Amino acid sequence: MTQHIGIVACSAEGAALCYRTICMEGARLLGPHAHPEISMHTPSLAGYVECLDRGDWQGVGELMLTSAGKLAGMGADFLICPDNTIHQALPYVVPRSPLPWLHIAEVVAASAVERGFTCLGLTGTRWLVDSEVYPEKLAARGLRYVRPDNAGRDEINRIIMDELVGGIATAQALACFQQVIGRMKAQGCDAVVLGCTEIPLIVNDANSPLPTLDSTRLLAQAALRRAMHRQ
Repeated sequence: MTQHIGIVACSAEGAALCYRTICMEGARLLGPHAHPEISMHTPSLAGYVECLDRGDWQGVGELMLTSAGKLAGMGADFLICPDNTIHQALPYVVPRSPLPWLHIAEVVAASAVERGFTCLGLTGTRWLVDSEVYPEKLAARGLRYVRPDNAGRDEINRIIMDELVGGIATAQALACFQQVIGRMKAQGCDAVVLGCTEIPLIVNDANSPLPTLDSTRLLAQAALRRAMHRQ
């Protein structure tokens, strides 16, 4: 018996990629067409963005807890959130959550150590890159990190919020990411965290100046292992 995965979703593209990855890789591990039971709840993204714009992390947490409660009622055994940015609200969420969580940055940090990386470039929304979500988890594993410069943070944030969350992927956006990642490579990074679950829509190992740590797929794989009682 596998455990029931609950997905606390925020933005559609990242949540959809996470869901598809669980289903596709579940079949590889469990047999044709097989995957663990999955439930997902998604409040309106506008509600999250309103909270983010005013720096209301408790408000973000309340939205996450609403999803957590509904997923617990559906029978989920544990929760994941395929959105890096709103992990900043987990300190408000975890003490009141009806179910345990996997933390996306812990999953990425563990993968980085396993692959032998030592210094990671961080990409994601400005809310995420300015936060301690990744620095805390990376430091706990002895990993160093580099944030993009201010111009890079602003342009990546614009691309994510104005384009990628709506499923828009352009050559110009890819070129921007390649330039930012290239600068972090020059600063000593040996891998880059795709720290927004939509970034894999345009950036991957084939077109990135650095090896990628795809937070979306890594979280999905960790959820599969948890559901199969392998972690």
